[in-house]
Amino acid sequence: MVLPKKDSTTATLLVSCSDRPGLVAALSQLLFALGLNILDSDQHTDSSAEKFFQRIRFDLAVRDSGSVIDEATLLGAIREVADRHEMEWDLRLDRDVPRMAIFVSKTDHCLYDLLLRHRSGELHCDIPLIISNHPDLEPIAEQFGIDYRVYPITKDTKTAQEQLEIELLREYRIDLVVMARYMQILSDQMIEAFPKRIINIHHSFLPAFQGGRPYHQAYSRGVKRIGATAHYATLDLDEGPIIEQDVQRVSHRDTPKDLVRKGRDVERTVLSRAVAWHLDGRVLVYDNKTVVFD
Repeated sequence: MVLPKKDSTTATLLVSCSDRPGLVAALSQLLFALGLNILDSDQHTDSSAEKFFQRIRFDLAVRDSGSVIDEATLLGAIREVADRHEMEWDLRLDRDVPRMAIFVSKTDHCLYDLLLRHRSGELHCDIPLIISNHPDLEPIAEQFGIDYRVYPITKDTKTAQEQLEIELLREYRIDLVVMARYMQILSDQMIEAFPKRIINIHHSFLPAFQGGRPYHQAYSRGVKRIGATAHYATLDLDEGPIIEQDVQRVSHRDTPKDLVRKGRDVERTVLSRAVAWHLDGRVLVYDNKTVVFD
């Protein structure tokens, strides 16, 4: 996938609200009335929660005239329909490329995977910044031409250091934070500064084996499959809305070191898929769960 040009004329609308008749028609008629063409549409209804979700990809070029619709006009029209149906909504224009920061510690496999996928055009974003609590991975940032900042974290300095990190993220206009095996528990102030915009990779198939040594826990239980979970970080450790999971077969012959080695392959693929789906506007969060559109 090649990053869209700044003058790209496509957009994605994400919508969620209480389920009721006529929602699909209301959104379709909205775009038709504006002279815009729907390129792709998908919807889901959670009958238990009585919630409706929809993702619409559409062209911003007005039918017949070919000119791109004025953004203020589009936002006003969407807002009018959304207010009438009490919808939560998010409009993403492809010309506005998201800016992503990566948090790391000393482990590099997830970092390398994200950077290589970004270089090949698989991830729709810019990556201007890597933040770490250790200097070890700075050569990787230099290799990819990305700014690398180190904020050593101790129990006594955590609050102050995280405040500096938040200020730096805002300075770099960061839209998404990815914890690529960042071995620190984020404080409330960091999570509240970027709600639903921090993705973490946990080296376990949650909710099993929470905490810092899941592979050793898995070994002690003699599991036959290990896994990884990508989720949004919340105030509850390892309990945020899950975006993606996968597993890897293991056997009684595998040592804890083998489980760590095999688990790394699962971690990087699970994290990269979750990040790509978030960037593509495919994820909606509700009730500590997610809807992930294909």
